[in-house]
Amino acid sequence: MNSSTLESVKDVIAETLGIEDRARIADPSTPLFGNLPELDSFAVLSLAAALESRFGIHIDDEDFSAELFETVGSLAAFVDRHRPKAEIAVG
Repeated sequence: MNSSTLESVKDVIAETLGIEDRARIADPSTPLFGNLPELDSFAVLSLAAALESRFGIHIDDEDFSAELFETVGSLAAFVDRHRPKAEIAVG
């Protein structure tokens, strides 16, 4: 996983969920679900939309779950794998 992608994903998570204490999501191994009470069903849809908009990727809302995105790092790795190559170069 690209470290700049990880930082960008953390920015999107913090902005979308209104997390002011970024230390809560600082580590790539931070669990997304269960650890972030802000991540309710509406927030899941909002976060998926924000990630799609920021990175030019598609996330199926039904697949946005703990099984696929267990941690902040696994979400960043997904973004790295699915974002357009030009976006990666620009970062």
